[in-house]
Amino acid sequence: MLIKVFGSAIYGVNALQIMVEVNVSMGQGYSMVGLPDNAVKESLHRIESAIKSKGLMMPRTKLVINLAPADIRKTGSAFDLTIAIGILAATEQIQNIEEISNYIIMGELGLDGTLMPIKGVLPIALKAKEDKFKGIIVPKLNACEGALVEGLDVYGCTHFMEAVNFFNNQKQDGLQKEVFAGFKPMIFNKQGLDFKEVKGQENIKRAIEISAAGGHNVILIGPPGSGKSMIAKRMVSILPHLSLQEALETTKIHSICGRMPQNQALITERPFRSPHHTISDIALVGGGGFPQPGEISLANHGVLFLDELPEFKRSVLEVMRQPMEERKISISRAKMSVDFPANFMLIAAMNPCPCGYFNHPDKECHCPPPLVQKYLNKVSGPLLDRIDLHVEVTPVPFQTLQYQRSAEPSAVILERVLAARERQFKRFQENEGVYTNAQMDSRLLHKICILNETSNLLLKKAMEKLKLSARAYDRILKVSRTIADLSGSDNIETVHIAEAIQYRSLDRENWGER
Repeated sequence: MLIKVFGSAIYGVNALQIMVEVNVSMGQGYSMVGLPDNAVKESLHRIESAIKSKGLMMPRTKLVINLAPADIRKTGSAFDLTIAIGILAATEQIQNIEEISNYIIMGELGLDGTLMPIKGVLPIALKAKEDKFKGIIVPKLNACEGALVEGLDVYGCTHFMEAVNFFNNQKQDGLQKEVFAGFKPMIFNKQGLDFKEVKGQENIKRAIEISAAGGHNVILIGPPGSGKSMIAKRMVSILPHLSLQEALETTKIHSICGRMPQNQALITERPFRSPHHTISDIALVGGGGFPQPGEISLANHGVLFLDELPEFKRSVLEVMRQPMEERKISISRAKMSVDFPANFMLIAAMNPCPCGYFNHPDKECHCPPPLVQKYLNKVSGPLLDRIDLHVEVTPVPFQTLQYQRSAEPSAVILERVLAARERQFKRFQENEGVYTNAQMDSRLLHKICILNETSNLLLKKAMEKLKLSARAYDRILKVSRTIADLSGSDNIETVHIAEAIQYRSLDRENWGER
């Protein structure tokens, strides 16, 4: 008997419908076709054990399982439940066969039939709705994630027998229809991080505020212990809430990577990713034989913090250049090409020299000038060009550390950031895909960032003296527009341009020389 059951395979950040054909006929032996990987092939052993554990029958005649379309590679263990239901239906151990075709069925089986969580349930549910399926049946721990999709029945199982009883129209208590409780966006504050704990460093906090208001990348350069990491980790506390659309995009990426917190349906906080400097280029931007998202995609709509930037391998840093511009990463392989989103804010931190004390007011640097320059050159000019704000961090004096009064809290800074973001939202509401000043292309830049004669002359002199590139020129205009938004100004004034120019520290000629 031939039965068709439907599942899904993850392809990039989306799902593809997979039809599982199960045919039981005369003969002997089991065979599985349709480009299954080893994890899919091994499913027959798990399925047989699960079926027999409940007194059901595993066919002893010829069993052929086809995963269509046959030219797309199927990976992982999520097809266990799909194949098991197909086998039971093909051997007439399930009566209501017609109802099976109305559902996407996915789940990993334990040897006793227990269902374990799988990856990518949100894109699977979105695809099921798109293909007009009535609902999906998934492990209970994933059900809340699938329930995010309106107009789709989502059932969560703890054991495969609950799905069997569902199609046999038998009463069972375990299978429950999941309902989305509602979207409640949150500010990242799991550890109570707040800018009120940062003593001094007012100029650095000002730069971080500008970065948050306009979505700009920033690099902090200063000696160890000056507060670079402390400030960077508090960035997300002054970023706006995730919108529902941003939350769904972020959740899709974390879901296909298997990084969703248990029993959590939606990522409601902006991601903060801080990979170690030993990371590989594939782990950072994504890839592999069957491409998976990397850290830049996991940081989508959030912050990517690279501490000790020169310690990263040169090849790792250079592969970020194109994604930083295009806000996505395209990964091509012989048989597939996928796009992963990479709309992140980069915060980088580095010491000014190998010993860390170059230009320190109190401690002497023992690094010779060529060594300092070699250290700085580990970060290429093209990468620095793509970073909007270069900020020098100086040590906090003892008197400031001893001062007991709290600094300005994150909530107050957030109010100013939200006001600036609101101005940008109104400005770009007719431009699809553009929400912040940092996302402006050249056409929008020259249309919106119009300078008066004095500002234009100041910028011209800065370009000539600092020998800035055309990309640095665009960055200065974008940052100055954000500074104007924070001050509530409709026009870019000279003072805004002047402040934006000072955030190009590493563009200064002979910066690393004594």
